[in-house]
Amino acid sequence: MSEKTVGKRNESTQKEQYLRGLKRYRKQGIPILIDGEELPEEDWGKIFEVREDNFFYMADFVPNEKTGKLQEIRFDQVYNH
Repeated sequence: MSEKTVGKRNESTQKEQYLRGLKRYRKQGIPILIDGEELPEEDWGKIFEVREDNFFYMADFVPNEKTGKLQEIRFDQVYNH
């Protein structure tokens, strides 16, 4: 198996693990927002994309100001100039 194939498989596994983690948060009632919207889980893969116009998604874990507990997870577009 080539290094490229192994690398892609590892990347895919890491993405799947990350998405499973997000699903666990969502099951606990924590909203997952992408571009300000709660999208269906099928659309969550877009957070891994890097677009032609050089933007990618960055996660922001937002705590509740009073309790300090996680309130929501936001993914917003960030531009790499």
